[in-house]
Amino acid sequence: MSPSLPNLARRLKHRHLELLIAIAHHGSLTRVAAQAGISQPAATKALLEIEDIFEAPLFLRTGRGLQATPLGELAIARARRMHNDLSLWAREVQALQQGHAAHLHVGAVPYVSSALLSAAIATLHARHGVTLTLHRATTDHLLPMLRRHELDCMIGRVSAFTELDGLAHEVLYHQRPCLIAHAQLARRLQARAPDWAGVAAMRWVLPEVKTPTRHLIAEHFIRQGLPPPTPIVEAYSTDVIEGLLGNDDTLISVVPEEIAQELAARGRIGRIDWDWGWNLPPINLIRRVRSDERTPAAEAALEDILREYCARMPADNNGGKR
Repeated sequence: MSPSLPNLARRLKHRHLELLIAIAHHGSLTRVAAQAGISQPAATKALLEIEDIFEAPLFLRTGRGLQATPLGELAIARARRMHNDLSLWAREVQALQQGHAAHLHVGAVPYVSSALLSAAIATLHARHGVTLTLHRATTDHLLPMLRRHELDCMIGRVSAFTELDGLAHEVLYHQRPCLIAHAQLARRLQARAPDWAGVAAMRWVLPEVKTPTRHLIAEHFIRQGLPPPTPIVEAYSTDVIEGLLGNDDTLISVVPEEIAQELAARGRIGRIDWDWGWNLPPINLIRRVRSDERTPAAEAALEDILREYCARMPADNNGGKR
């Protein structure tokens, strides 16, 4: 017999959601009890109460701790989503009470221009009174956050390997790769004809191997008949890349062209404008598909502002040719 909707709605409490999430995280009622500051019998009683609501076991008791049943995995996933929705709701209420229109949580990969993000966030608040928390991370970290309702939307890359079930995406702008180095090294390389064999043997700072950018860089050198560069440091943060290259005139890296322009404007880093002959995967706006509701007004406002600013970017960034 399965639990009825009224039974779930009437008996399931917020503390049940928190317990399910804690069990999934710790895998042991002993650790859950210690973290919550309650006795283990109390934690056991609470779990039995939840299983009584669902009228079925949610976890198997094994020698290695609690292992979720298929029903338990579903309960955990829904508990996380409901908990995150309630947290977002609470922040939206707080924002309204403080005189703001709404509050958004937005993810962005490190290779999205800081100038673009800063302008969009400032315009969003000026026009609509919306506040925003920005989460910077790679696409593979941000997508699960979006699915768990920890983010309202995200700005990142989509590739053939990206799992987009339940998500919608829209291309905002395109990016070209650009070599960067310490300003002195960049001036020396810029004065030469492109020498891919020479730079392949240099000391590199590159993104992690699983990122789309790293794959494309490796493929570029392979097409030149050269082994891909082996980095001495793997880093995706533009602040870290700028710090490393700015203090070492033997290091070289690749970032999107507009990021290279921002770094070069600060003086420590220089651009090497060699033509790679290809674009990076485009930057997309990614959001959850909502089948039964309209896009919230604050999120729709951000989307319109992002489209507005991206439309002002050079034609090359919007799919044009050199």
